[in-house]
Amino acid sequence: MTAPVLTIDGPGGAGKGTISRLIAERLGWHLLDSGALYRITALAALRRDLALDDEAALAALAAGLDVSFLPGDSGVRVILDGDEVSGEIRTETVGDAASQVAALPRVRAALLQRQRDFRQAPGLVADGRDMGTVVFTEAPLKIFLTASAEERAQRRYRQLREAGLSANLTSLLKEIQARDARDTQRSVAPLKPADDAITLDTTRLTIPEVVDRLIELLAQRSLAPNA
Repeated sequence: MTAPVLTIDGPGGAGKGTISRLIAERLGWHLLDSGALYRITALAALRRDLALDDEAALAALAAGLDVSFLPGDSGVRVILDGDEVSGEIRTETVGDAASQVAALPRVRAALLQRQRDFRQAPGLVADGRDMGTVVFTEAPLKIFLTASAEERAQRRYRQLREAGLSANLTSLLKEIQARDARDTQRSVAPLKPADDAITLDTTRLTIPEVVDRLIELLAQRSLAPNA
């Protein structure tokens, strides 16, 4: 029997990453952070001084990435070319570059099978922007998380400040709005809910509330009966 997949799509700052990790930990399922793959590709490109519109070079780079995901005390550790880059790939510079890289069809094609290979028993939580619409179209439960741009900017601002980094709320909001526009308007795999996805606005919800709701939905569909 094919391992079940829970897809969680949505814009940056909606809580996808944290919620996906918590559900995977709670169920003992595998976790795919597809956004990390694009961020890793972007970081590798920046390190190699590749132009972010050189589609052929970026696709070749994506296909040959030396990357692994390892469990860590505070989340998933990301290893690129033998170096831990868990923090570096979360910077705004890399995030912006990743959004540009993700708009290139050949890069997306290069990473598609790598993402599908994460589907293993007992199950997979797939976090991204096109998990339900492109990568796992047959997933039995698809979720689209969203939140207002203002709330997402506030969350990112708090996250950066708590990490001891400087941040400007106005600039963060503009960056999020620009990234939303780019992600929703790109010609390949634009950011949108799958036709059969359940949309959940997290603007006024806590992380535990969202996690409990998704676990409940999985149980209702007998995908995680022992959750």
